[in-house]
Amino acid sequence: MVVKLASQKRVKSIKNELLIKAREAILSAVQIYNNPQTLFKAESFIALSVIGWTYLLHAYYRSARVDYRYFKIVGRRKRFVKTRGGAFKYWELEKCLDFPECPIDQETKSNLKFLIGIRHEIEHQMTQRIDEYISAKLQACAINFDHYICELFGEKYNLHDKLSLAIQFSPLSPQQGKTLLNNSFITSNVKNFISDFENNITDTTLESSRYSYRVIFTRVNTNRKGQADQVVEFVDADSPYAKGLKKSYAVIKETEKNKYLPSEIVKLMQKKGYKKFSMHKHTCLWQSKDAKNEKNKYGTTVCKKWYWYDNWLEVVEEYCKQHSAELT
Repeated sequence: MVVKLASQKRVKSIKNELLIKAREAILSAVQIYNNPQTLFKAESFIALSVIGWTYLLHAYYRSARVDYRYFKIVGRRKRFVKTRGGAFKYWELEKCLDFPECPIDQETKSNLKFLIGIRHEIEHQMTQRIDEYISAKLQACAINFDHYICELFGEKYNLHDKLSLAIQFSPLSPQQGKTLLNNSFITSNVKNFISDFENNITDTTLESSRYSYRVIFTRVNTNRKGQADQVVEFVDADSPYAKGLKKSYAVIKETEKNKYLPSEIVKLMQKKGYKKFSMHKHTCLWQSKDAKNEKNKYGTTVCKKWYWYDNWLEVVEEYCKQHSAELT
């Protein structure tokens, strides 16, 4: 709906004020998250980033002359909904994202709706130490904001020099990563929300960096000096050399293992040509090897469902190769 909200000068003034507040909200979110003294990191980041994105989209809709106020039709007249204090009630972030003319891509919308959902789950129930559990989503949110404020309003609003590569700097050890899903501080309602949310989005969205931003460091050997595009050297933080360096912080975490439902294992084998490999045969195989025994580390339970890891997939494929005559 395009309406005559106010004079062009007034629209521009309010738009600029909204953009300033949007940037301040995101910068505050990152600053709080990167503060080593703050324990309420993820929750604070989500609350402030939702405000920042809401202001950003309000600024866009105002510049596009879209009326983003709630209203009711009484008779033939439009009656605007107001707060208890008498102010106009504007669209919340989710309403802004669902508007047909929203300029945000689907993966970024999914990222924001994920964070909105987490906020709903934690706003009435205390939780702790969820930072590492959702950190990739928070990083994507920050990068997406910088992208869209520049795309919609110009490079003068960029945050490139203020938002570093990683918004978290507390290291996560492999041992911590293995117990993360079973962390008692991550309440079951949060786990259930994440599981339900990610089961209902496409693989394309799930793998998109706009939904969840992940960085992988890998060793690449070169034959001669100067051949690499960039050299990254890891040094001990307590060493004399490190003390003289300008520090930047990043999270180093074990990548999340691929997980497969039993039905997915069967389908993968059938696609490889083992057409007669069935759910029954799969069940008999894992039972014969006691594969669900924790000591084997072939899989894990998430939200009362058993998921298999890649190392079990390799065992199944080897079994299929050995019995190819009866399975093909």
